[in-house]
Amino acid sequence: MTKLRVAGIGVAAVAALSLTACSGSDTASSGSSSSAPAPAPSSSMAAPSSSMAAADGVTTNADVFGPACSQLPQGSAPGSLDSMGPQPVASAASTNPLLTKLVAAVKATNLVDTLNSQPAITVFAPADPAFAALGDAKFNELAGKPAELAPILQYHVVGKRYDANGLGSAGTLESLNTAGGSLKIEGSGDNMTVNGAKILCGNIPTKNATVFVIDKVLTPGTNK
Repeated sequence: MTKLRVAGIGVAAVAALSLTACSGSDTASSGSSSSAPAPAPSSSMAAPSSSMAAADGVTTNADVFGPACSQLPQGSAPGSLDSMGPQPVASAASTNPLLTKLVAAVKATNLVDTLNSQPAITVFAPADPAFAALGDAKFNELAGKPAELAPILQYHVVGKRYDANGLGSAGTLESLNTAGGSLKIEGSGDNMTVNGAKILCGNIPTKNATVFVIDKVLTPGTNK
């Protein structure tokens, strides 16, 4: 990059000297002391844009898909895509009406700060009906045993940020629960599954994560 920059400066300098020489020659031949107005700067020499190509896994509201996405609040209301986007993932999930049980589980295991502080992750978030399938008694039992619940939640998180296209290309992923086995991704788009769980609303953007709401609670060790 340094060589290219130096080379670019050299070419610009030569061009500037050439223009000066030509200008001086024209002025001398015409006998006029007035100088031509400076040319407008080329758009190619404008300051580089502060926007850069999005990193892998970073999505926008336009990328969201799935049958349950219509259940999210609209506009800038809490839990809407516009509201969740600027927030770190655990904070964003706390406003999502599809994820009240997951949020309660995350709080019970003191994982809020852990998730919010991750630089770039993918979260497979079980919707409330997925936890309801376990039964209230089982959920309350797990919530009262953070040491047992935490590894289950960690199995739903991947330490790299993926969008749907990236997931489809990956095939299998390692979760934060390294002892729980890999996550198997099959299909694509609305037909994509994670260990057999269907995606209800995918590609949800948050500040540090891409979220895929799924219809089952994933069980560590089932895909070893």
